[in-house]
Amino acid sequence: MATSPSSSAQAERERVARRLRDLRADAGLSGTTLAERCGWTHPKTSRLENARTAPSPDDIRRWCHACGADDQADDIIAQSRDAETSYMEWRRQVSAGLKRLQDSYVDLYQATELFRIYTPTLVPGLLQTEGYARALLTGVAALYEAPNDVDQAAAARVQRNQIIHQPGHRFVIVIEESTLRYRLGDADAMAAQLGYLLTAGALPSVSLGIIPSTAQRTLWPQELFHVYDDQLVSVELMSARVRVTQPSEVALYLRAFEQLRSMAVYGADARALILRAIESLH
Repeated sequence: MATSPSSSAQAERERVARRLRDLRADAGLSGTTLAERCGWTHPKTSRLENARTAPSPDDIRRWCHACGADDQADDIIAQSRDAETSYMEWRRQVSAGLKRLQDSYVDLYQATELFRIYTPTLVPGLLQTEGYARALLTGVAALYEAPNDVDQAAAARVQRNQIIHQPGHRFVIVIEESTLRYRLGDADAMAAQLGYLLTAGALPSVSLGIIPSTAQRTLWPQELFHVYDDQLVSVELMSARVRVTQPSEVALYLRAFEQLRSMAVYGADARALILRAIESLH
């Protein structure tokens, strides 16, 4: 059964509450003692521990300090923030049209210096041609019953992607070889997309790695995810986009990315895989 945004957010709130409760128990403090140390009433402690009230950053810092766990405060604050903003259902995001969704990424992209992108099935959005993007977004509009502004959305995506030519940004991208074989659009559109990968992969700001289908794997294929400046991970699921900012979870994605990156081939070997995929179109 699909998880709704509201129930997912509540589950996250309960995890934060459980973590606070475990800190208090590990410190050997009663609810009353913790409340005294934090400077609030016992009922507030109960509301926070039972996820009836969302803790503020100040609440979390006081709680951690009272339990002698100041080093955990930042991680719990990030986790609490995620509980309110992490789960964004695609159906809601595209309800106002696909072009608006493309435009919503512009500020984040401009603010990011280092992009790490892994995708097992699709050419990353930042490297998509208009024809490929149009074919992909046509399927997205049909699946989520979104307003059909596909042509405008595809053009907006290509315009947004000009960031790869702007100074001040670096892109480390890893894709599975199967991405080169999944056809979106007709043969001409796919050939144009694969040809553009040859061009974009040679840009000084872009590192494009491809994991061959014959690679000896140390990590199985993962879900599509983007890491922005070591601060934010965006994970794309069927039903929603999940934003991860909790430092310990971001670190996990970074470790996974490095493992995936180590299995990829680059330069001439990567170009050979792309050229073979182009040849297979004919």
